[in-house]
Amino acid sequence: MTHAWFDLGDGRQVFRKVETSRPKRSDLSAPMISTDTMPETQSMLDGKYYTSKSALRATYRQAGVEEVGNDPARLRRKPKPKIDRKAIKDTVQKAKARFDRGERSRTP
Repeated sequence: MTHAWFDLGDGRQVFRKVETSRPKRSDLSAPMISTDTMPETQSMLDGKYYTSKSALRATYRQAGVEEVGNDPARLRRKPKPKIDRKAIKDTVQKAKARFDRGERSRTP
């Protein structure tokens, strides 16, 4: 859909949606086709320009690098693990008790 200005006749104009004709399509479902061609893209590995996805990926595979997309889900940080403060407190108390009893670590 596009938008256009319409004259109401009394000196006023409004900006409204304009229905555009949709391309004719069949009622039958069809699979999505993914082609090997793409717009000319410069490789981050060798600096050459490629128009074939398979040729670009072949150079990546040959060099042993991994192709990474721009999926925002990949950039999400994992939640930090919850700190068990009770376990830390117990460990410190046990270490203090051992120290108070006179236990010392022997270093070689």
